[in-house]
Amino acid sequence: MIRRLISLFMACIMSFFLPQISTNGAHGVSFLSKELVTSVAPVLSYNEETIAKKEQLAAGAEYENQRALGLSRSGGEQEQAGQADSRNATEQPENTKADSFGLDDPKESPSQEADSQSQDEEKSTQTFQILWPDDTTVEEQVHNDTAVTDAKLLEKLNDFDYLIQNYYIVDSSTTIRSSDISAAELLAKNLTVQRDADGPQILIYHTHSQETYGGAPEGDDENSVVAVGEFLAKLLTEKYGFSVLHHTGEYDVNDRDHAYSNAAPSLKKLLEENPTIEVVIDLHRDSVPDESHLVTTIDGKKCAKIMFFNGLCRTTARGELTKMQNPYLQDNLAFSLQMQLAAAERYPDFTRKIYLKGYRYNMHMCPKSLLVEVGAQNNSLEEAMNAMEPLADLLADVLQN
Repeated sequence: MIRRLISLFMACIMSFFLPQISTNGAHGVSFLSKELVTSVAPVLSYNEETIAKKEQLAAGAEYENQRALGLSRSGGEQEQAGQADSRNATEQPENTKADSFGLDDPKESPSQEADSQSQDEEKSTQTFQILWPDDTTVEEQVHNDTAVTDAKLLEKLNDFDYLIQNYYIVDSSTTIRSSDISAAELLAKNLTVQRDADGPQILIYHTHSQETYGGAPEGDDENSVVAVGEFLAKLLTEKYGFSVLHHTGEYDVNDRDHAYSNAAPSLKKLLEENPTIEVVIDLHRDSVPDESHLVTTIDGKKCAKIMFFNGLCRTTARGELTKMQNPYLQDNLAFSLQMQLAAAERYPDFTRKIYLKGYRYNMHMCPKSLLVEVGAQNNSLEEAMNAMEPLADLLADVLQN
């Protein structure tokens, strides 16, 4: 009753002052209106209160829908999933990458995901400050709705078939079982790095340093993936405060087939000499058919799309690779999945699906190892460089928890 009386009183005041406010000009109306909306919103009349609440619920629902779209990256309705406990991809895109994986993978090269996903809607970034009648801000209500949405998403991610169909490409040379991957366990892993370490925290290197962009010849340093790695190191250091070691050793010159085995001793030595390193990033450039262009637009800039890559230490031909195991496989998978989900939320359409293949690609040397394919041969150097800004932002987000 008291609240109703206050509402009636404020309505009378408003009816008296609003005609005067309207004569103050556009600037005056805008300034005073903002103050009045903020102060009067909690005591709207019953009908106005009901309408306002419905409008804000609709806004919260729209936010939830857009966030869900951004996180799912499904590009459409989920296909009916089988109940088999083991999966391998029966329909794979054409193998296009002229790539060999040394000791780990002497003959096979990763197939490429067809780049056919439509761009997801970006979530709303507007912050509402109008108050609910119970003094709960819409911002808080949206936060509550988001928690519900995240819970629903986690429930979906814990469905093995949903997880694989929406977030991974499984190469036909390997298989993955439901016992191999648990979204709940991967997302529960804390990937935070120690910020006060007395030495580098992140190592960036390139197994295939000769990969270039924009049609430049192999080994052209100014247009290579090494130049892109240098820019990523600069962003992580200057903008986000990490200590980064960028290793520019060459391991694929005239011997691409053994690049991984060539790089392994140097990588091991670098980690022994720099025990503070917690994160290892192997930065690559992919190869795709010429008619495919892996590009998206972020903050008005054309950016090369990126793809995270994991090895499962298992092939369809040989089964478990007992002499080539990775004790950090679950940590590697956690790193790529957390990066993938962060990207889906903040930069929709930036990442392709995570690619799973059979071997280990030197990712067994460090728990937080990340193999990243940045664009392809027909991306420009500028597009690859632009992609480092959102990638650095995502790394900072995940590594700072």
